[in-house]
Amino acid sequence: MYFITSLQEIQDLNPFIIIGCGGGGEKFSNFEGVEACGFIDDDPEKQGMKFCNNIISQDLKEVIEKNEAKSVAIMLPIGAEGTALKYAVEAIDNGKNVVTSFRSLPINQNEGLIKFANAKGVILKEISPRLDVIREIFGTAPPMCTEILPKLDYIPKTPVVFVGGTSQECGKRTTTRLLGKAAKEKGLNAVVISTDEMGFEQPVDMNFRAGSLSVMDVASAIIGSIKYMEEKKNPDIIFIEGQSSLTEKGNPHPRGLSAAILIGSMPAATIVCHRPNHPYREPRGIEFEVKAIEALEPTKVVGLSINLRNVIDKNEIHNYEDEYELPAVDVTDGGASRLLDVIIDHIGDFKK
Repeated sequence: MYFITSLQEIQDLNPFIIIGCGGGGEKFSNFEGVEACGFIDDDPEKQGMKFCNNIISQDLKEVIEKNEAKSVAIMLPIGAEGTALKYAVEAIDNGKNVVTSFRSLPINQNEGLIKFANAKGVILKEISPRLDVIREIFGTAPPMCTEILPKLDYIPKTPVVFVGGTSQECGKRTTTRLLGKAAKEKGLNAVVISTDEMGFEQPVDMNFRAGSLSVMDVASAIIGSIKYMEEKKNPDIIFIEGQSSLTEKGNPHPRGLSAAILIGSMPAATIVCHRPNHPYREPRGIEFEVKAIEALEPTKVVGLSINLRNVIDKNEIHNYEDEYELPAVDVTDGGASRLLDVIIDHIGDFKK
C-alpha cells in the first residue's frame, strides 16, 4: 500500500525537495524524470555548497516557502530514522507529500505518521526493499530490511591487526587469540575482538557473531567495536578475527562477510592463516588470498599462520616461508610471539 512500485509514481509527485546530500539523495535526484528544486542537509560543512545543481540548505520550512515543491524525498542513511521522522512530520505539517526510505522502520508500522498524513490529505510512500521478490524466489524473506546500524565514520587510534585466512576452519580463531596472549605477555595492553559464534572457547575482550548481521552492517559493527574498546580499555594494539575467506571457491556465500570484516577493521597489518590438505574446504590458496586482501584494503600481509593439522612432516612449514617470502609459523608451537615481532617491526614500536 505504501511502497513505490514504479518510476511513474515518483514522477507524479514532482517537484521534490530532497533531504540528505549523500549517495541516497544523489541517486534519487538522478532517477529519470525527477525534478529536484531544493536540497537539505544537517551537516554544516555541506550547507551552502552546490549539490546536483542546487545549493544545500539547512531549513526545510524556508526552502518550502521559496519554491513550488509538491513533495519531500527523505534519503537519509540507516541510523538516522529519528531525523527522518522529524523531517517527515515537518513536511506533512506543511502540506507536502513524503517519499522516504526508512528501511528498518517501515511506514506501515508507524500508525501515527499514517494518520497525520491522511489528516493533511498528502501522500506517504516509501522506497521498497523488494523483499517481495526474495519471497517469490525462495518462498521466504525477512519481515523487513535487516540493515539497522548507523554508518560510522571513525579512524582507529590504535594499530589494528586483521587475521584472515584462505578458508573456513584454517586457524583464524586460534591465531587471533594466541596473538593477543603473546602481546599481553610482552607487556602490551592488547584487545582481542572475536567475530565468530565460539567466543566462549577462549578468553576474548569482545565477541559478536558477525554472520548474524546483515553484511551491510558488519563493517559498522567492527568500527563500533574498535571505538568502544578504545574508549573502554585504551589499548596498545587490537586483534580482529576474520571469518571465512575472500577467495575460497567451494563456499562463496561468506566471502562478502569476510570482506566486510576486513573493511571495518582498517588494519595496519594482516596475518593470513592457511590449512594445507584441508579435508573439507576448497581454498584457492595463499597467493590468491594475499592479493585479494591487499587489493581490497590498504594493508600489508606480514606473516602466515600455518595450521599443520593435516600435515605429516611439520618441517613443511619452511617451504611456505621460502615460497611466499613471508614469516610462516605454527602458532600452537610458540609461533605467535614471532608473528607479533613481525607485526611490531611493520607498524612500529607503539607501546605507550
